[in-house]
Amino acid sequence: MENFNIFIRSIFVDNMIFAYFLGMCSFLAVSKNVKTAFGLGVAVTFMLVITLPINYLLQTYVLSDGALRWLSEDFANVDLSFLSLIMFIAVIASMTQLVEMTVEKFSPALYSSLGIFLPLIAVNCAILGGSLFMQQRDFPSIVTAVCAGGGWGIGWLLAIVAIAAIRERVAQYSNVPGPLKGIGITFIITALMGIAFMSFLGIKI
Repeated sequence: MENFNIFIRSIFVDNMIFAYFLGMCSFLAVSKNVKTAFGLGVAVTFMLVITLPINYLLQTYVLSDGALRWLSEDFANVDLSFLSLIMFIAVIASMTQLVEMTVEKFSPALYSSLGIFLPLIAVNCAILGGSLFMQQRDFPSIVTAVCAGGGWGIGWLLAIVAIAAIRERVAQYSNVPGPLKGIGITFIITALMGIAFMSFLGIKI
């Protein structure tokens, strides 16, 4: 039940876009049409679901203070936590390369439409933020890490698909003033959506 609660909170309450504004660069740049936004959202969700458990295992059995005790009592006092950031980034970069090759092989059209933003998933702060939140909140198990990663990914997916759908309709039916066209109106819509998502703050399961 606790893991399900974390999953739901990660989608609505701790939404990466509307609560923490993480991953805004690709969120704003790739949200011009729903199909491309959905493809990137799925890729980000996959990355979070894969990298959080791997980084959890790294944190638990390698990086944290005394984590190497399983090797020998001689390593009981070893603390490699200062390597956390670089190790997390290395895992994310490796998994991003895997995702990029997979998308290029099975969906060349999506790969072409995502362009430079697909390899830039490696530096998407939403994905690194998930691993840092995992470390900060001291998740009790790998299942919790998977649930949180899935929730954050789905939350990011919902956010980018929603903004893409709105931007498509705005471009078709609205007469946006010249100075606000493009990124300006997108910032305003994102802010309004963030305010709307604040209504989930009191959610209890």
